Amino acid sequence: MMKLFIITTVTLVAAWWACGKSVAYGQDLSVSSTGIASYYSDKFHGRKTANGERYNRHAFTAAHRKLRFGTHVIVTNLRNNRKVKVRINDRGPYVRRRVIDLSYAAARKIGLITKGIGKVRVDIVE
Repeated sequence: MMKLFIITTVTLVAAWWACGKSVAYGQDLSVSSTGIASYYSDKFHGRKTANGERYNRHAFTAAHRKLRFGTHVIVTNLRNNRKVKVRINDRGPYVRRRVIDLSYAAARKIGLITKGIGKVRVDIVE
């Protein structure tokens, strides 16, 4: 009887802990990452994103491979230290070494439009 109680307790604690820590689907629990950011081309404007909403190049949104839809992140351009807050609403980027794809408005705010890509830090807003 005691063995069953211990197993049940351990299972419930583990499940509770996992639920509380799951900031994002498939994400490791680090809240910051660095890498290359790019931005969506205009040809995607109006098309459906992975979460079902339409991509709006004027909204502050982004695509990430693992973060849960609706997660807010601060993206900092490491070249000029400009920052933008975006909401994850799509999957991607699908190019190796890239960590996030920004909407046109977000990329413009942090100065990525001219080059098209740039080194950034992505911090999850909790």
